[in-house]
This record gives sequence, C-alpha cells and structure tokens, in this order.
Amino acid sequence: MNLLKLQPRVALNKAFLKINPFRNDIENFKTHLQNLLNRINEAESEEFHKNLISDFLKHTFYGANHFINTKGKNDLVIHNGKDAKSNVGVILEFKKPNNKGEMLKEDNLNTKAFQELVLYFLRERILEKNLEIKYLIATNIYEWFIFDAQMFEKLFVENKSFLKQFNDFEEGRLTSKKTEFFYKEIAQPAITEITDKIIFTHFDIRDYQEYLQPGKHPDEHKLISLFKLFSPEHLLKLPFTNDSNTLDKGFYSELLHIIGLVETKEGGKKLIQRKKEHDRSIGSLIENAISQIDSLDKISRLEKPEQFGETYQEQLFNIGLQLAITWMNRILFLKLLESQLIRYHKNDLSWGFLNLEKVANYDDLNSLFFSVLARKPQERSQKLQERFAYVPYLNSSLFEPTELEQETIVISNLENEKLPIFTGTILKDNNGKKLTGEINTLEYLFAFLNAYNFGSDAGEEIQEENKRLINAAVLGLIFEKINGYKDGSFFTPGFITMY
Repeated sequence: MNLLKLQPRVALNKAFLKINPFRNDIENFKTHLQNLLNRINEAESEEFHKNLISDFLKHTFYGANHFINTKGKNDLVIHNGKDAKSNVGVILEFKKPNNKGEMLKEDNLNTKAFQELVLYFLRERILEKNLEIKYLIATNIYEWFIFDAQMFEKLFVENKSFLKQFNDFEEGRLTSKKTEFFYKEIAQPAITEITDKIIFTHFDIRDYQEYLQPGKHPDEHKLISLFKLFSPEHLLKLPFTNDSNTLDKGFYSELLHIIGLVETKEGGKKLIQRKKEHDRSIGSLIENAISQIDSLDKISRLEKPEQFGETYQEQLFNIGLQLAITWMNRILFLKLLESQLIRYHKNDLSWGFLNLEKVANYDDLNSLFFSVLARKPQERSQKLQERFAYVPYLNSSLFEPTELEQETIVISNLENEKLPIFTGTILKDNNGKKLTGEINTLEYLFAFLNAYNFGSDAGEEIQEENKRLINAAVLGLIFEKINGYKDGSFFTPGFITMY
C-alpha cells in the first residue's frame, strides 16, 4: 500500500516557505539540534530521551511563550500559551530509539505508538473539549512522524461508529477498561480501515547532521524546511508576516519623508500631502525640485501649465511630485537590480553600485540613469565603463528622459542639500541608537535603502542580517498609495511591471 508521506518542505504553508530565516536563528537551531544528537544514549530510558526533546524545543522555539510538559498519560505536550492553563496545541508520543516494535515505520503506521496518539487525541479532544489541538507527533528521537489534527478530527471524531466505541470504552461499557484492549480491539482495526487516508510528514534528523556544524555550509539551505517545520508558526499554526503582501509602514513613512511627503488623516481617510510649510526641508526631493523649477522659471515655458494645477504653487508641487516619483521609481528598481546581482554572485558586495563611492552626487545619479542603464556597455564613456562595469544595459523606457524632464529639470539639476533624519528612522549609530541630526540627502537615501533586504523572498536562503524584506510587491503597494494620493486613482509604476 502506498502511504501518503510528505517531505518537510511539501508540508509547509506556501507563503511561510517564502520567508527567509535569519542567520542567528538558524545557528541557534543548529547548535541545539547537534546537542540533541550528541546526547542520545540508546541504553537510556524513554524518559531520558523525552527530556532531551523537551530541552531542544524550549531552547529553539518554545521556551519563552509556550509551556512544555507532560499531561496525564501524554509523554509531552506543547501548550498554546505560557502556562498549563492554556490549551494543548501539540501532543507528542515518544519511543526509545531501540524500541522498533512499537514505533511507526514508513510502510506501517498501525503500531502502538500511533494507536496511543489516537487515544490521547480523543481524550484531549472529547473529554477535555479542546478544539485547539494543531498537530500530533510520534518520534523515537531519530525519526519523526507528524500528523495534522484536522485529519485526526475527520478520520476519528467524525467517524460516529468509532467515536461511540471510544465513549463506551471510556465509560466502562465494554469487556475491558485496559488501554491495551483499546489499542488492539478498537484502534487497530479502525486504523486498518483508513490507512490509505492518513497523510503524514516524515523525516530522520540524522539525514541533516552534516549541515549542523557552526558557520556556513554549501548545502545548509536544506535545513530551512526542517527549521520551519519545528517552528510554532507551523506546529502551533501561529500567524506569520507575509511580507510579500504587507505594506511596511516604517519603510513607507521614511520614504515619504525623503521624498517630502507625509500621510495624514482627514475625515476618516488617509491622504498623502506635501509637508506643512514649517516642516519642509530643501533637502527633500520635492522641495529641492520645486526650488529648481521655480528659480529656472520652467513653468512659464510649459505649453499647458494649467494641466498641473490652477495656481502657480499647485503647478510647482504637482510637477515636483511627478518628477520625484519618476526618480524614485528608477532608484528603487536599481536597488532591486543591485540586490539580485549581489545575491547571484554569492553575496559579493563589490557588485553593488548604489553607494557614494560609485554615485557621489546627483550628477552621477543622472549619468547612471541615462548614460549607463540606457546604453550598451561599449557605448558608454571610458570613465563610466570602469565605474559601472557590472551594471547591465536595460532596454527600457524607464531609463529614458520623460517628456516632463525634457521640459523642466532632470535629477542632476538638484542641489546636494542635507535633510533632517526622520524621527522614526530605521538608521542607528554604532551604539544601536537611532540617528538624529541632518545628513546629505543622497547619503541618507542610500543608507536608508541599505537598511532593508531587497533580495529574494523565495525562502530558500538564510538571511545574514536582521533586515526587513522589501520586494517588488511591497513597493507596488507603496507606489499605489503615493500615485493615488489625490483622486484615489492607482496605477502600478513601470519598474514593478518591468521587474
């Protein structure tokens, strides 16, 4: 009979798979899993090995927020909360490593260990009226068999005939009250009938031992699925942040600050507006652009300035905003591109180009837009070929001057001003305190972007730094809000579609 066995990766929520674990968490997991393997003593008792598992779970994921202990006949349980008053979320059944007769096998689930899980589940579910059981686990410390409680509910609780036998047994209406009677006469034949419907996750931790040495290993990404499988996000089905679908408010607010905007509430609605006059800074992209458009008298040269507003000030702001969004579109696309180049080349930071060494001012940024990205390498000047040797040619209208830029200003027209640091900034000094004061806007922008992870959210990599993920989907959400600031009409910026 072909049993319905899942590998750890297949058993995980697809959205949870996309989240990259942090290096510190993986190293902690490796340390305690190695300790677990080192302490196994097959001559010791079941109780001895149960304590090893308990220590492992407490030191990796569950110590602070989830109470772990025995409960009644249950070998070990993980509670959904911090104390024994909270409901049980996971039931574990242990067998000694050398107890092969009672332990489940990949080709035979109908053993005493599984029969015990069925009984303990029913007692917790029916007698204790616990509706919060998430998973059931049988292990001999090497091999692990994990079952979703929803499947147990369907196969055993919703089986009225079997449930009646369980209730009759518990209330002493059958010929024996011994648990061995339940296992042999009730559970075993019932399990035989539904074996082909039992879905389970199986793995052997010995298969992962080669990846457990401290530090990086070429194939250590193979640990990620196991790491996630043991996590409370999986075993207790806790909610997790799916950054691909979540607007990062901290990133969003500081990005608005650098552009020169602020989000406010008005009549129950959230609006994006120009900052109040006393809060404006000439260093923000919009105020810098407005200053240059005004001083160069660009609006008088427009054929139809009224399309940008009724008054001169409205025209200045709307043109400045449109230019700032165009520039930020390009910069954020380049940050995504830079992150992919670095990632593809095994996190070699020399492939980066959005830094003051390569782009020292707005003139350099303008050259990057139009003289590098928009030109094939052989068509670039010798100086730019050397400085941006790794940057590819992108045949895209995103890196062609817009009609508005041609009629007004490009980013090289901006002055290299300073900008006050956002009060809720993500940037910190060497002592871990939030930065304060003023900083050159371009330097601020690069440091701000570098404080986030713009890499892949494929979930198959270990994130070396505790940086929050910002991907194309998150940026799409942000620019929908910015672009629709006035009339509620949204459009996806070109770089999102292109990316």
